[in-house]
Amino acid sequence: MKQLLFFFVFIYSSLGFSQIFNPVLWETKTEKISDTEYKLISIAKVEKGWHLYAQEIPEFGPVATAFTYDNAASDFTLNGKTIEEKGISIFDPVFEMQITYFEGEVRFEQAVTVTKNITKITGSVLFMACDDEKCTPPTDAPLIFNLKQLPQTNGTESSKKKTLIDNTKANALLYGMAPHTITKANNTCTTNASNTNTSVVITSNDNSLWRIFGLGFLGGLLALLTPCVFPMIPLTVSFFTKKTDASRKASGVSKALLYGFFIFAVYVLLSSPFHLLDSVNPDILNEISTNVWLNVIFFIVFIFFAFSFFGFYELTLPASWTTKTTQGENAGGLIGIFFMALTLAIVSFSCTGPILGSLLAGSLTADGGAWQLTAGMAGFGVALGLPFALFAMFPNMLNALPKSGGWLNTTKVVLGFLELALAFKFLSNADLVAHWNILKIEPFLILWIVIFSGLALYLFGKLKFPHDSPIKKLSFFRISSGILVAAFTIYLASGFKINTTTKTFTPLTLLSGLAPPVGYSFLYPNACPNNLNCFKDLKSGLAYAKQVNKPIMIDFTGLACVNCRKMEEHVWPNPTIDAYLRDDYVLISLYVDDKKALPENEQIDVSRVNGGQRKLKNYGHKWAHFQTEFFQSNSQPYYVLLSSDGKRVLNTPVGYSPDVATYAEFLKCGLEMSKQ
Repeated sequence: MKQLLFFFVFIYSSLGFSQIFNPVLWETKTEKISDTEYKLISIAKVEKGWHLYAQEIPEFGPVATAFTYDNAASDFTLNGKTIEEKGISIFDPVFEMQITYFEGEVRFEQAVTVTKNITKITGSVLFMACDDEKCTPPTDAPLIFNLKQLPQTNGTESSKKKTLIDNTKANALLYGMAPHTITKANNTCTTNASNTNTSVVITSNDNSLWRIFGLGFLGGLLALLTPCVFPMIPLTVSFFTKKTDASRKASGVSKALLYGFFIFAVYVLLSSPFHLLDSVNPDILNEISTNVWLNVIFFIVFIFFAFSFFGFYELTLPASWTTKTTQGENAGGLIGIFFMALTLAIVSFSCTGPILGSLLAGSLTADGGAWQLTAGMAGFGVALGLPFALFAMFPNMLNALPKSGGWLNTTKVVLGFLELALAFKFLSNADLVAHWNILKIEPFLILWIVIFSGLALYLFGKLKFPHDSPIKKLSFFRISSGILVAAFTIYLASGFKINTTTKTFTPLTLLSGLAPPVGYSFLYPNACPNNLNCFKDLKSGLAYAKQVNKPIMIDFTGLACVNCRKMEEHVWPNPTIDAYLRDDYVLISLYVDDKKALPENEQIDVSRVNGGQRKLKNYGHKWAHFQTEFFQSNSQPYYVLLSSDGKRVLNTPVGYSPDVATYAEFLKCGLEMSKQ
């Protein structure tokens, strides 16, 4: 029973802390007792309302605090165990046992004798913290003990020299403050109408796993309608169901179902390496997606994919891969069926590769990550494997399938135009992040107008590609699709209409996050969205807020962030929202993917919230570190409302919030809290 209780507490804590959060900060200092003896001191600063467990906890209880010291056998010896202060001992009703824990600030000491000439000792501490409702997952924090230039003591006086693990000095240099100087919100607002407390918590997230799964499923359906995959459906299903004996037919159906499952599994497995990257560095997928040269590579690859779909050349994986997987099919049983599914993935690459590339690049955005990629791959695999399983169960349905023909190549060409359009989206990302000022909104719209005009002409039979069949008569579907694409082209042209209120081009809803921001323009340049007054530097924004005595909205955003553009172009222009941002708040927009280099004195090494170190090289690194260090979040957009002095969070920060009424309530709540 106690094991189950611990399991549920841990799962609850894991779900509750999907954002980066750590209520315990660690610092170290060292006392020199003699030429070879030292005292290593670890100090835990536990946030109010939380507690840290002792080193000795009964079996099946919470995770005990445990210290590890590197190279203890070769460089120094441990004199006894790590000593801790006297804690609070209570009977815990959840774990049904007597437990000792600590609150506030607690000190741990470890005596050592140095056997080699070393300047520092490193180690780590594994700990778990809980409050009255939840617990953090077990967390490792690095510890560094300096042994150089320490005054000798009698073992009772503390050395004033500290090695801070919580980036205090770095935060003072970079931001002029430390995380603990900002008071957290109490999550309540008092409305004048009802004089009652209401909590505003917004959890809407358009980039949900189910949405990504749906997009992946749609991509898989498109892949089915290509010449590489579609003709294989009846051939493969017939192979599994051609047995005459009833029992063998049932066996064939079960094998076909397994074949469909393995197709799904192959594509899900392709996303597994990204989970390793994500666990090593939570920011790495954001860094990959906003890397200038990687986006340029995506642009080149998508152009290459597009012309392959147009039929100018064929994309194939090495023939040796197909040979090896085909040999694996002879193994029989589960292994043979798995290799059949793998063979399908390889031989159909010329059609599925570009679609998978779009899925990969689309998931690796500032908003995305490993789980989004897995969800997309899962949707793609389900769509691709489902027909093989479905038609094996109901083989008579094969008669309803349309015959292969020229329409399959038409599907490929249409996908080629879409790949061509997406290519310029990635070039636009690189241009924005690198500040090249080349592919602004005007040339981007012109390029898309040319591409979709070409697609419309192709659907109307005015353009031909190498593998197209002669068109005797345009089908109704082709004519209606051509009209739809032509209408979309006219819609693109409407993006050049001037918005007299914001003095920018009119943002197009369907292009949010795909096209550059409308303020990124040759003709109507605008540094801030919707001609708002904004700051892109924290210190100057804070100084102005104090001067005018207005609350602050920190907008953690990204130059290549899709949902950030949706908020700026379709939520912020609402008259109510615009009035709040223009008149009542000081807007500070911090771009976490800005590659502009930091001044040399700010390019420093800092500790990560979840362990390890990183070097801050550019402004994107600086603001991403600020977000994770101060607000325990690394997703964008992310909106934090602060008091005018920047020392108090007014209410619960929110992410992507497309509902105007809810977002307005969030801003209203912060304004009310700032007046208290």
